[in-house]
Amino acid sequence: MKSLGKKKKALRPAKPANTHTVPWTQRLGSASFLAPSLIGVLVFFILPFIVVIYYSLVDNPISGNFVFLRNFVNVLNNAAFQRAAFNTFRFSVIAVPLAVVLSLGLAVLLESKIPFRSQFRTFFLSPMMVPVASVVLIWQVLFDYNGAVNDALSFFGISAIDWMKSDYSIVVIVLLFLWKNLGYNMILFMAALANIPKEMIEVARLDTSSRAQIFFRVKLRYLSPTLLFVTIFSLINSFKIFREIYLLTNDYPYDSLYMLQHFMNNTFNNLDYQKLSAAAIIMAVVVVLIIGILFIAEDRFGKDVEG
Repeated sequence: MKSLGKKKKALRPAKPANTHTVPWTQRLGSASFLAPSLIGVLVFFILPFIVVIYYSLVDNPISGNFVFLRNFVNVLNNAAFQRAAFNTFRFSVIAVPLAVVLSLGLAVLLESKIPFRSQFRTFFLSPMMVPVASVVLIWQVLFDYNGAVNDALSFFGISAIDWMKSDYSIVVIVLLFLWKNLGYNMILFMAALANIPKEMIEVARLDTSSRAQIFFRVKLRYLSPTLLFVTIFSLINSFKIFREIYLLTNDYPYDSLYMLQHFMNNTFNNLDYQKLSAAAIIMAVVVVLIIGILFIAEDRFGKDVEG
């Protein structure tokens, strides 16, 4: 019995020795390569974020008296912030869906191999190569009171209007946003359409599915990750429209064009860091919530085609 027990012990595989121990010199070398990036993230991202949170919870940076949520309440009750938040929300609600739907439609149209396909693609991509200052100059030439659009409308007996100081100003900015972003979104959708498995489309055709059914039941489900990315990318770009509006209208534009970036820029110029920090945190929380909802929707809509 003892000999049998010894044989069983002998048959058990020995634990492999840890022969892959990393020497401390190699670890030090790896840490030295990572250190510049880690320091950069700490200095330019983590520390400013902590400072913003601190400023939002004190009455001023000098005395540093803790006021908890008073700064957030003051910002939410501020008329300028309410106007800016409403205008930004309205612009994003209009511009982002249009950017996604129109770019997807253009991608599907160019996928069908229409004549002059490459010329159309070049036309829609050309705004990406134009600097912001040149874009603003073009829009000033078009929508100035003495611009080309008013000259064209005068042939139909329509009186000239100051587009950037009227209720139509939001339409002008939406057109500018679409002109700048449709081309890039279209290329993303074209790449995603090219990666859809052809056998799935062939099976749908053999099943006597119409083109609309193939698009909504097959293509659109495979496009869900790209739809999510394009939507988030367009949402981020909608917050960056401040550059164009600022160059067109300066610090205080017409009421319908006063965005959150205007509010934050003017608050920073007034050195009101508490209000600025509270507004930035509110804006960040709202954006994170919206992106989280988009991720949940994409996960439920497109998980059956993943894998």
